[in-house]
Amino acid sequence: MSEGSTPDDDGDRADDDGDRADDDSDRSSDDGDRSGDGDADEVGTVSLVGSGPGDPDLLTVKAVRLIESADVVLHDKLPGPEILGEIPAAKREDVGKRAGGEWTPQEYTNRRLVELAREGKSVVRLKGGDPFVFGRGGEEAEHLAAAGIPFEVVPGVTSAIAGPAVAGIPVTHRDHASSVSFVTGHEDPTKDESAVDWDALAATGGTIVVLMGVGKLPAYAAELRDAGLDGDTPVALVERATWPDMRVATGTLDTIVDVRDEAGIEPPAITVIGDVAATRNRVVDFLRNDGKRGEDA
Repeated sequence: MSEGSTPDDDGDRADDDGDRADDDSDRSSDDGDRSGDGDADEVGTVSLVGSGPGDPDLLTVKAVRLIESADVVLHDKLPGPEILGEIPAAKREDVGKRAGGEWTPQEYTNRRLVELAREGKSVVRLKGGDPFVFGRGGEEAEHLAAAGIPFEVVPGVTSAIAGPAVAGIPVTHRDHASSVSFVTGHEDPTKDESAVDWDALAATGGTIVVLMGVGKLPAYAAELRDAGLDGDTPVALVERATWPDMRVATGTLDTIVDVRDEAGIEPPAITVIGDVAATRNRVVDFLRNDGKRGEDA
């Protein structure tokens, strides 16, 4: 569930430590990518495909077709066990990243995409959620274009909307929120300072959806309170949205860190902040999503 993975990562879902460390070597590899051009007729195509939040039924028709016909599928860890389990192991390559855990440098993934396409293979780069929502799809598209590799983008159902939805939480609601902001909770660690303006987000009065933000929850909950957001503001955590073991935990801005710790909520998970988060409690008894409404943690 993620974007990017992001969780991770929703991708919607995964995580960035060390990915930028080899910028210089990546630039040199770009030069190597260009110098390796062969017969253009032999170059394969790369498809940047969003897998949605993890339920196979939420894959697009085009995504299914491309996955089935691909020679190689480079995936992160966020498409989920049901989707990945349907792809033959012989054509899967795991290039995913997890917060605080093992990771594959983005530079490696970029080089591998070019290498496989140069071998004439049909390549699917499968990402959780949508490839262009905190999923590094934009970086990979630029790298492929610079290397002269043809590619296509196949949008996916972003976990930023689907995750809350299957938990019974609309990100907008006429009575509660007329705007929604999507924020990454896991920025590039090489940045000097955060690019997220929590003061501005607190002032919008709308829903805030944070992807890949479980670990940083104490920090941004405090930032939002300091910015004036009421401590009683409803908050929900949706872990592994649409997966068989999906869980949901609810609280308020003041209590959600303790709720997270007591429930043991882990990535990939989505944080929903705003009055809409309380909707779940009013609808959950009648919510049916093929059994994937999420157990209360």
